[in-house]
Amino acid sequence: MQPDHLHDVLIIGSGAAGLTVALHLPADICVTVLSKGSLDEGSTRFAQGGIAAVLDSQDSIEAHVEDTLVAGVGLCHKDTVRFTVERGKQSIQWLVDQGVDFTKAEIDDDGEEVLHLTQEGGHSHRRVIHSADATGKAVSTSLIDQARQRDNIVLLTGRMAVNLIWEADIETRKKRCIGAYILNNANGKVELHLARFVVLATGGASKAYLYTSNPDGASGDGIAMAWRAGCRVANLEFNQFHPTCLYHPRAKSFLLTEALRGEGAKLRLPDGSTFMEHFDERAELAPRDIVARAIDHEMKRLGSDCVYLDISHKPTDFVTSHFPTVYKRCLKFGFDITKEPIPVVPAAHYTCGGIMVDLNGHTDLQNLYAVGETSFTGLHGANRMASNSLLECFVFAKAAADHIAARLQQVKIPGSAASWDESRVTDSDEDVVISHNWDEVRRFMWDYVGIVRTDKRLQRARTRIELLQREIREYYDNYKISNDLLELRNLATVAELIIRSAMQRKESRGLHFTLDYPEAYPQARDTILIPENFAGLDVMIN
Repeated sequence: MQPDHLHDVLIIGSGAAGLTVALHLPADICVTVLSKGSLDEGSTRFAQGGIAAVLDSQDSIEAHVEDTLVAGVGLCHKDTVRFTVERGKQSIQWLVDQGVDFTKAEIDDDGEEVLHLTQEGGHSHRRVIHSADATGKAVSTSLIDQARQRDNIVLLTGRMAVNLIWEADIETRKKRCIGAYILNNANGKVELHLARFVVLATGGASKAYLYTSNPDGASGDGIAMAWRAGCRVANLEFNQFHPTCLYHPRAKSFLLTEALRGEGAKLRLPDGSTFMEHFDERAELAPRDIVARAIDHEMKRLGSDCVYLDISHKPTDFVTSHFPTVYKRCLKFGFDITKEPIPVVPAAHYTCGGIMVDLNGHTDLQNLYAVGETSFTGLHGANRMASNSLLECFVFAKAAADHIAARLQQVKIPGSAASWDESRVTDSDEDVVISHNWDEVRRFMWDYVGIVRTDKRLQRARTRIELLQREIREYYDNYKISNDLLELRNLATVAELIIRSAMQRKESRGLHFTLDYPEAYPQARDTILIPENFAGLDVMIN
């Protein structure tokens, strides 16, 4: 069947990772970027803190590398860490060139205005570049504006990826990706998109949890699609819980940036006393896994619904100028952060594992790349250090774009593939099944596969996800697809992968903490899952 759309490069996801790949590709090829909602609905827009990079003369590449390795609790890939950190400065300059309005500091000795740097948990120096407390919004806005000015970049919204399309080459024993089936929400039709190269930039899977800082679309779509197509995944048991999300019934996943603690905010119990100094000598600036577990411990010990984050001891002008977004949002919910502590709870925030890639962002499937939170590069180890994730996006997006550009002459646009067949399905009359199962997955993941785990909790989660998977497969086979059904299917797939990964790790390390195995292995090793449908074909990481 002839495709509905042909592309040189098809990019699924319109956040920082996807748009950066598009903007680094040659201007004479056809690039299409798909978003399942509006262009700015992804997690990028919600990033408050900033981007970690070595810009200060008192800082060093070695210090940033070491801080990342320490935060990652022995599981970071050292080559990946150095590769990423060494490219930090050029990534920031590229963003400045794209028009990102970073916050400036004082004039330096040469009379030049320099970027303001702040410090966050795990960092030994001030190295976080930011745009007030709305860095993600500034980055997203600039990259979308730049993409709209490029004649060769097509931006399509309201498109939900269903499955990747791949073919096997028996002679070379390789699988290659040739496109994807895409649901067009405007007409409900599934379109056939073929491309020379496909890039997954779909973000993480924190919506697998009941409480999360992520937007609704963070349902692990890329991870699930790549797994179904035969890609390996790694370290999905490491789900980072951000320690401080606003606790309010109407706030819905509003994150309170770690930069607040970097600028002196204190965590307090309901009686006003501080507690982080009892858990780590770095107190509020300890890595996120330590801070989140400390808060979880105190909430359970006291039977408290929340703890409190307090920056009211700082001058009002300082707080409102450094954190205007947080100040205005909290005021909307009745909290004046210049005068009182803010109620906070931990929430699922970042997926440290994902689709296995090499230093070019290339996956196990030829011509398929994964960039950003959907990928596993080895940078974050067992615990992501604050503000390293956006840096990873820009570094690996450029690497992927360069690798694609170097191979353009070697890969032809696929000619045809089977069209989407919905001749044996009907319209659903019981969508309540979708909402019920979605809610059930998120609740048992929070209760059984959350900040503190046990073998019994994980086994309970495994039993429930197996039952739900059967229900979802039956529903998917018999009814026309929708965004909600596709997200549920992907969410359940990734939840199963998280549970399987957690059950394999018989130790406590970083973000994976289990009461049954409180000690760490003497030697760290990754948890790698291999799909059954990859049997008989060679895995390709090059």
